Amino acid sequence: MLSRAVILSALALGLAPVAAAAADRPVVVELFTSQGCSSCPPANAYLNDLARDRHDVLPLAFHVTYWDRLGWKDPFSLAAATDRQARYGSRFGDGSYTPEIVVDGVSSHVGSYRSEIGAAIDRAKGANQPAADVRLSRNAGKLQVDIGSGEGRGRVLLVGFDHYHKTDIRRGENGGRTFEELNVVRSVRPLGDWQGAALRLTEQLPEGEDAAVIVEAPDGHIVGAARL
Repeated sequence: MLSRAVILSALALGLAPVAAAAADRPVVVELFTSQGCSSCPPANAYLNDLARDRHDVLPLAFHVTYWDRLGWKDPFSLAAATDRQARYGSRFGDGSYTPEIVVDGVSSHVGSYRSEIGAAIDRAKGANQPAADVRLSRNAGKLQVDIGSGEGRGRVLLVGFDHYHKTDIRRGENGGRTFEELNVVRSVRPLGDWQGAALRLTEQLPEGEDAAVIVEAPDGHIVGAARL
């Protein structure tokens, strides 16, 4: 049950009360991948399908760096992606590997196991977790981030990503193949902390064609998300 103060605070910012956000926010699906990894194409194809077909999911392809020395340097690899996966690996106890998919910061899966990941997405959609309602908009050439009131706290991350890339792989395990990849992450940076009170941030647009904001609780699970 939401308190009257929480509802009024959300409405004052023009946001829906957080009870609706818990059901409506997209489930965040993070793929850790590399163009140098021969077992990654099926997982890349799955993420592409999610990006095309699922409006209730925010799929993001994080290209890691540790394959870059093995014959092909992935042009989209990011140290921030490698670091993010390493934190998940430490938490889940399974290290870093590709392809890996993390669903809503809660569970880790081999990225090509579609049925297993689909079940994890369904569980995340049904989970009754405290949530922050997140909304993004452009304002005078900048990004405005509005996060509504709610229970809990979390770290606010800004993710920039491109909608589509087609790459001819010339060397390495995938040499001679052509990759088509959607929702390729180009930048990740923290914006600050959400402490449960309504929060408004004005930021420079991130590197990438599109933007998303993720709010993750101290234990790593995601309690809020939205894309521009």
